[in-house]
Amino acid sequence: MRALIRDVPILRTDDSIAAALQQILETELPALPVSRPNGRYAGVFGEREFLAAIFPRYLGTLSYAGFLSEELDEVIEQNADALDEPLERNLNTEHVDLDPHAADASLAEVFLHHRVLIVPVVDQGRIIGIVRRSDFFRELARRALEARR
Repeated sequence: MRALIRDVPILRTDDSIAAALQQILETELPALPVSRPNGRYAGVFGEREFLAAIFPRYLGTLSYAGFLSEELDEVIEQNADALDEPLERNLNTEHVDLDPHAADASLAEVFLHHRVLIVPVVDQGRIIGIVRRSDFFRELARRALEARR
């Protein structure tokens, strides 16, 4: 699989949002895979899931939020307890993972249809790495330009 990153931290469903944010900031990845205590793949936690956890739940249902006046510090203060919540309550559990032998077209389909920033690569239920959308794009763009020559 192209652009596979194997050395990536794996979060656990019982980790807090705060612990997950620390890992995400340290790795500079937009999201990380999450496993259950038995080591099996559970889902993904990242930027989008954090926004959903920290902002009021109804925000995701609005088509326009320009009338809201809440500032970032106000939102953080009102929802600070969310940082202590376990990840299992805030995961993206959509089926966005792929087998290590999946075709590049399958990877492209996940990025296009699920609008995710990473795709976990899972072998027999165990996370072996991720592919970042930005890395996949760069590889695809580079090869497309090379093929044109």
